[in-house]
Amino acid sequence: MAARNLLPIVIALCLGAVSAGKHDIYSGYTTHKVSLRDRSDQDILHDLELKLDLDVWQHGFPGDVDSIVMVSPQNKDEFLNQLDKNEIPHSVDIEDIPKEFEEFDAKMDLWRRSRQRKVFENYPRHGEVNDYLESIAEAYPDLVTLVDAGLSFENRTIKYVKISTTNFTDSSKPIYFLDATIHAREWVTTPVALFSIYRLVENLRDEDRDLREGIDWIVLPVVNPDGFEYTHTNTRLWRRTRSYYPQVNTTCYGVDANRNFDVSFNTLGVSSNPCSDTYPSHAAFSEPETRIVRDIMLEYVDRIQIYLNIHSHGYYILYGYGNLTLPANSAQLYHVGATMGAKIDSLKLPEAGFYRVGNSGMVLYSTSGSAQDYGQAVGIPFSYTLELPGYGRGFQVPPEYIDQINFETWEGIAVSARLSRLYYNDRKKNV
Repeated sequence: MAARNLLPIVIALCLGAVSAGKHDIYSGYTTHKVSLRDRSDQDILHDLELKLDLDVWQHGFPGDVDSIVMVSPQNKDEFLNQLDKNEIPHSVDIEDIPKEFEEFDAKMDLWRRSRQRKVFENYPRHGEVNDYLESIAEAYPDLVTLVDAGLSFENRTIKYVKISTTNFTDSSKPIYFLDATIHAREWVTTPVALFSIYRLVENLRDEDRDLREGIDWIVLPVVNPDGFEYTHTNTRLWRRTRSYYPQVNTTCYGVDANRNFDVSFNTLGVSSNPCSDTYPSHAAFSEPETRIVRDIMLEYVDRIQIYLNIHSHGYYILYGYGNLTLPANSAQLYHVGATMGAKIDSLKLPEAGFYRVGNSGMVLYSTSGSAQDYGQAVGIPFSYTLELPGYGRGFQVPPEYIDQINFETWEGIAVSARLSRLYYNDRKKNV
C-alpha cells in the first residue's frame, strides 16, 4: 500500500487512541445513589464529602431525591462502610465512568453532525459563546451592549451583554442579572443563558414584550472560562477555576469560585485542602472571575432587583443565607422563587423531578462565600441559586434535553422577572 494511503489510517488510529484514553483519569471511579431518610443522613453524607473528598453530582433531599455521589477507588470501601454503619440505603449508579463518558462523547459527535444547530441548542465552547455575543451586539446595536469585562486567570476574555431599550439610562427599570457556568463542568447552564438572550433579542414574542421594555438585563453566559475549556480538553468533571498560587500549593490548580465571595468567607461548607473541589482559596475574591461578578453587582446594586446564579443539577431554587440565617425579606424571596419553580414544574417532562424552593442551608447544607449570598448581602433583594435538571445523567445531560431545559427555564425566569418587578416598584416608592 502506498505511504500516502497509509497516512489517514495512522492519523485515525492515533486520534482514536487519544479519544479512548481521554477519560482514563476516572478509571475505577463509581457513582452511587444514596437514599437519605432524614436531615441526619444529609449531614453524615456532607461530612463524608469533606472527609473523603467525594464528588457529589446531585444533592439529595430526604425521603424524595437520591443523592448521586462519585467516589474514588481508594475511598470506596470506607465510603460504603460508613453508609452501612449508619444504615443509609445505597446502590451502584454508574459502574464504569470512562465508558459512560466515551459513549456520551460519541453521542455528542453524532448530535453535532446530524444538523446545523444554533449555539444554544448545543454545548458550545467558550469561543463560540463570545462569537455569539459579538454577533448579537453587532446586529442589534440599539438594544445590545457588549461588555469586555476583563480577563480570566489564563487570559481568556470574559464578555457579557447588557440588553436595554433605553441604554441602561432609565433608573425606573429594574435590572435582572443572570450568569452561568461558575462551576466549569455544568455545561447545560450555558445554553440557558444564551437562550435567554435569544428570547429577549432575536426571538421576542408579544407576550414577552414587557420583559424587554420594562426591565434591563445583564447576561454573563460563562463566568469561569478557564475551567470550562479545561472540561472540554482535559478533565470532564473539573469544577474549579484554573488559577495557580505556588506560594499556597505547588501542585493544585484552581478554587471553588462559588466559595470565593467575601461573605462569611472560609467558614462553612469548605475544605482546607487546596486540591479539593470545595477549596475557597487563600483569600476572598482571589479570582479575577469572581471579581468580575462582584463588580457588576456593585456597579448596579441600586437597580439589580434579581440575581440568578445558574447551576446544574438537582431541581432546586435556593436563597440565602448559607449559614442558616434568613434575610429580612425571606417571605418575598420564597414567593418569587416558588412562583418560578411552579412555572417550570408546569412545563416539565414526566421523567423530570419537581423543583424544591428554600434556604440553601436548610434545604441542602451550610455554605459560605457563595455568589448567591454575596448578592443578597450587598443589597440585591432577590438573589438565587438555580439548580437545573440532570435527568439522571449527572453533568452529562443528553443533548436532546437541551431545548426542553432552555424553554421551561426561560418561562420560569420570565415569571420571576415580572413578579420581582412589582416588588421593585414598591422599593422605589419607599426610597
